[in-house]
Amino acid sequence: MKKIFQLTIILLTVCGMTFISQAQPDRSTSKVGTTAAQFLKIGPGARAIGMGGAYTGVSNDIYSVYWNPAGITNIQNSGEVTFNHSAWLADITYNFAAAALNVQNMGTFFVTLTNLGIPEDIVRTFDFPEGDGRVWDASSLAIGIGFARKLTDKFSIGFHAKYLREAIWNSSASGVAIDVGTHYITPFNDMVIAASISNFGTKMQMDGRDILFNYDPDGDPTSGVNNVLSKYEMGKYDLPLTFRLGLAMDAYKDRYFRATTALDAVHPNDNTEYVNLGLELAYDEMFMFRVGYKSLFLRDSEQGLTLGGGLNYRLADQFAVRINYGWADYGRLKNVQFFDVSINF
Repeated sequence: MKKIFQLTIILLTVCGMTFISQAQPDRSTSKVGTTAAQFLKIGPGARAIGMGGAYTGVSNDIYSVYWNPAGITNIQNSGEVTFNHSAWLADITYNFAAAALNVQNMGTFFVTLTNLGIPEDIVRTFDFPEGDGRVWDASSLAIGIGFARKLTDKFSIGFHAKYLREAIWNSSASGVAIDVGTHYITPFNDMVIAASISNFGTKMQMDGRDILFNYDPDGDPTSGVNNVLSKYEMGKYDLPLTFRLGLAMDAYKDRYFRATTALDAVHPNDNTEYVNLGLELAYDEMFMFRVGYKSLFLRDSEQGLTLGGGLNYRLADQFAVRINYGWADYGRLKNVQFFDVSINF
């Protein structure tokens, strides 16, 4: 157990040094658009969305695997499975699925699957502006496995390893990444202090037959070597490394009512820092209402108000169904809605 704790500290330190080395000289440079795998920045879970993405400290269900893998140790009973769907911006579809299992005296194991898809469209060229008979599409995929464990009854750690792949038409890029999280319940009204680092991994570089071309070294097609098969050199891009520090606490709680407040401070490597705020109101742990504000203090952000609700219905002592809905405002880009269904067993 001591070795696990030391490994966690080392990983957090290494990732922290990476942030320092990439520190921005001033807030006038946001570095927007400088990283690959942007789909990794879409947070799953209607509950988390409804609370404005302030979920690092709240994490106590299966969606912890994204926001803070250490929080997955707090799921009830033996395990949980979930599926999340969202009609994302511009007809893009976003799906997330996960399953977690508590193994006695060992910890919690989990698997995840994330998919983002752009629908097919016709290929347009200068000569064929209405289409040349071909179609193209694009997709992003992440497959992950992870493990979390309570080191004490108040402190837990978690790890999440992911294989990543992005494709557009006939080209693709792949990479690997890890997430690391910690979750600590303080003696002060059980307030939670949590931290996570997401997407620490390899660079990604596109490759495929779309970047191949024929090259004539001497520029004279009538002599010398002609039609040399060549390839454009594509750039290598970092993953969207993100550090989150979260606080969460039940501001009010009695037999029937609960009010949970949450705050996340977020430091991405491709933008300036911002804050997420969230509130969840629960009646009898069955009916939920949520409100939040996302990307507070982030310059030029289109995000803002979030709302959500949920129903937790227990069918038996060891079996419950959870249905959640989340709504997020994206300003001029309209809004995004999230739906998810989870089964706790």
